[in-house]
Amino acid sequence: MRRRAPLPLLEKVEIIDVGAEGKAIARFENRVVFVPWAAPGDLVDIQVTRKKQQHYEGKVVKYHAFSALRVEPFCSHYGLCGGCKWQHLSYADQLQFKQKQVFDQFSRIGKFAFPEPFPILASPKTIFYRNKLEFTFSDFKWLTGEKFDKNEMNERNLNGLGFHLPGLFDRIVDIDHCYLQPDPSNAIRNFIRDFAIKTGITFYNVKKQQGYLRNLIIRDSSEGDLMVILIVQSEQPALLESIMEKVKTQFPAITSLMYAINPKGNDDISDLEVHLFSGKDHMIETMDGLSFKVGPKSFYQTNRQQALELYRTTRSFAALTGKERVYDLYTGTGTIANFLAREAKEVLGIEYVESAINDAVTNSTRNGITNTRFFSGDMAKVLNADFILSMGAPDVIITDPPRAGMHTKVVEQILTAAPQRIVYVSCNPATQARDIALMDSVYRVDKVQPVDMFPHTHHVENVVLLLHRESGTK
Repeated sequence: MRRRAPLPLLEKVEIIDVGAEGKAIARFENRVVFVPWAAPGDLVDIQVTRKKQQHYEGKVVKYHAFSALRVEPFCSHYGLCGGCKWQHLSYADQLQFKQKQVFDQFSRIGKFAFPEPFPILASPKTIFYRNKLEFTFSDFKWLTGEKFDKNEMNERNLNGLGFHLPGLFDRIVDIDHCYLQPDPSNAIRNFIRDFAIKTGITFYNVKKQQGYLRNLIIRDSSEGDLMVILIVQSEQPALLESIMEKVKTQFPAITSLMYAINPKGNDDISDLEVHLFSGKDHMIETMDGLSFKVGPKSFYQTNRQQALELYRTTRSFAALTGKERVYDLYTGTGTIANFLAREAKEVLGIEYVESAINDAVTNSTRNGITNTRFFSGDMAKVLNADFILSMGAPDVIITDPPRAGMHTKVVEQILTAAPQRIVYVSCNPATQARDIALMDSVYRVDKVQPVDMFPHTHHVENVVLLLHRESGTK
């Protein structure tokens, strides 16, 4: 059997850029090298970990010089937790790289004509900006800086509650203090972990699929609501009661204390019943004079302040006069649909998840909005010629698909519907550019507005206005 050649060590390589997925970029002998945690201007030695035809992937094993762009990371978990990988860059530099990411994706993938993107809309908050976090319990937390033999490892308490290590499904970083969600998020998480360890409640082992405590979700709202959802592996009423009562007593600010039982092999709770232990079964969010009911499984933008800017941009690009029929594709819980309804003749929202559609209807009703209609089902099947014929052709289409972008059948139906305007909201400029390229013969890009929803990460939202080439600017 032929032995594989060892992967090379690349010495004194300069980091020259940041890539679309947040990894830093270097070049070595005409080959691109992707490296996490580095900054443009670093001079480093890179151990290649994966060799592809067109590129290398690697990790920094030695720094010879540090980039002038570097700043001191503020979180003690930086370098392990994958949540805020760009802490070593100033926020101003992060914004520049995100702006460049949109331009590069449109230029390299889309290859269509587009105007200079507007300056990215910065987030007013760069820490404590999230209104939802999900943590994972594990009986095998990641240990750093210490070495133990097997016997010592067996005797140590390895229970932890935190986030998955990047690329490792079975290991978590035990989080002490997270800068993503405001208090009392940290206090609640740490209290439940410490109480469980003290009382001997078992933490989940994903490989063995054993252990009682699985996940913890904490949500808060602009109206002061606080929702805590504990996910456990099996029905043990007395044990569950003891935990929930302790949490309820310790944190009277919790307005919705809930739980779900998940015996499955995955952490998804969308198909599980969420039970109310105490308080109310929802939170209330307000935005631009609208009130939204948010349940335990409802989607709501996690950076609420930037969500308002995102929706304002969408509304501005739609340029509604009160006479338009609007299709809101991938409507979710109808937030954008209800946000636009006051300025449209009618808004039709389509979404795959039926429970989300129920939330959308509820939110229209609670706001006295009567010109919305919502439909659930597979977008590629619901949005067809019969639907357009029976509902009437749209004047404006809003589309806000998941990261994978739109199915080609959906793109084809949009072209058939031929609205005057398309406002394409995306969390992935790469798939957005791919989809726009498919419409380039019929639609031209008129405006591009990046929005930063997630500081200290590479993620960027992008809103694009497309105008029908034969309809002018109407």
